[in-house]
Amino acid sequence: MRELGGHRGRGMAKTIDWKLVIYYLLLILIGWANIYASVQSSEPSSIFDWGCRSGKQFVWILTSFGLAGIILFVLSPRVYEGFSLPIYLFTLLLLVAVIFLGIEVKGSRSWFEFGPIRFQPAEISKISTSLMLATVMSQLGYKIGRMKDFILTALIILVPMGIIVMQSETGSALVYIGFIFMLYREGLSGWLIFIVGMAILLFILTLTASPFTAILVMAGVGSMCICLYSGRFKWWLLIGVPAIVLMAFVPSILGSLAVTPEEVVEGAVETVAESASLFSKIKPLYILLAVLGCLLPVGVYRAFRQRNMFSQLALVAMVGGTLLVFSADFIFNNVLQDHQRKRIEVLLGMKEDPSGVGYNVNQSKIAIGSGGVFGKGYLNGTQTTYGFVPEQSTDFIFCTVGEEWGFVGCTAVILLYVLLIWRIVKNAERSREAFTRIYGYCVACCIFMHLFINIGMTIGLMPVIGIPLPLVSYGGSSLWAFTILIFIFIALDRNERKYF
Repeated sequence: MRELGGHRGRGMAKTIDWKLVIYYLLLILIGWANIYASVQSSEPSSIFDWGCRSGKQFVWILTSFGLAGIILFVLSPRVYEGFSLPIYLFTLLLLVAVIFLGIEVKGSRSWFEFGPIRFQPAEISKISTSLMLATVMSQLGYKIGRMKDFILTALIILVPMGIIVMQSETGSALVYIGFIFMLYREGLSGWLIFIVGMAILLFILTLTASPFTAILVMAGVGSMCICLYSGRFKWWLLIGVPAIVLMAFVPSILGSLAVTPEEVVEGAVETVAESASLFSKIKPLYILLAVLGCLLPVGVYRAFRQRNMFSQLALVAMVGGTLLVFSADFIFNNVLQDHQRKRIEVLLGMKEDPSGVGYNVNQSKIAIGSGGVFGKGYLNGTQTTYGFVPEQSTDFIFCTVGEEWGFVGCTAVILLYVLLIWRIVKNAERSREAFTRIYGYCVACCIFMHLFINIGMTIGLMPVIGIPLPLVSYGGSSLWAFTILIFIFIALDRNERKYF
């Protein structure tokens, strides 16, 4: 049971993790300065001018400080655990309502608009989902390996994630994948992370290479994992590797045999011409599926006979992977929106579009590259000054850091994030309360995913999906959400530090 109030134990000044607060403040100040740098050429000169984005961000910063103070000094830490379910359900209601009542911004219907103020429910959904996960998973008797508990946990994550996908807000939905690291910390098998990675790889291989290549890679990796787990790796090297290599040459073999009747030498018998034409109609994918179809019953029989649960799950995963490969084109062409497809095509090199959807990324890379080691100096960036990079104060603000502060500045900003995440994880590990530990890991996962996706987007390693850099990008919803997310953890951590 948590002890409430500050009248016993250590004092307030000694219980707040001031290092976390300092990292938070430094990132906010860096963001504010770079927001002004990104707009100062086209908008009023003063950083405090309320008519421009830097002035508006200053107002958001002040209100964020107010929220932080309320969380630390007014609200009881018990509120977050006791009211996590109503908060979660209310957030789901907002996520559904915004689809029908919200405004459309850049193809995404995920914003409420109240006069000059816009509010995005997807931002606070990260907070409500983190609190709900911490509440459920900290209950006495909870075991993530138990199917009932695992399904409940998965639903808590997947329901808001699915609604956000329906809003066409893909970037915010991807953040939820980061919760898998928290689940791993709480006892979920690392194989789930591996399966998620393989699913992404299969999707990419299907789009960029062929279904044959994707299924062959899946068969090779899956058979290797089964043999490794069963202690038969030598058999995989002796039989599995040669079989996979042989299958890899099937397209070339069929290509050499698939001559048309016109190419048959004069005087050849008619049956030879017909056979040659037949080879041209055989697809390598059909041969691969036929081979796997023959081997699958054998594998299933051996797995159930030996009661090898790993092999059973691996075979199920391989069947699921095959279904994913055959549905990849449908997902790509019918589920994703046109602008999302174009961004992925440019990222994967399927299309070149330097003046279209690839323009932002190209200009961002030019800005970051032109900064060199030490940058061009604050307010001296040419790409920034002349507005070559769209959305430079929001999604692409990291390129402002790269151009004006250079490699050193980028490294310093990333290091601040690393210290912030490391400090949260360290405090979470030290916590005696499962609720605080789980919530802390959720916070760290959310910040990491935003950092990874946003910076990857600005340097061309991720598709442009519109996701802010935490505490640095312009925007009130994002700043408020991360402030609440972080300071709830600081409050929970402070409550425990009283008695260390």
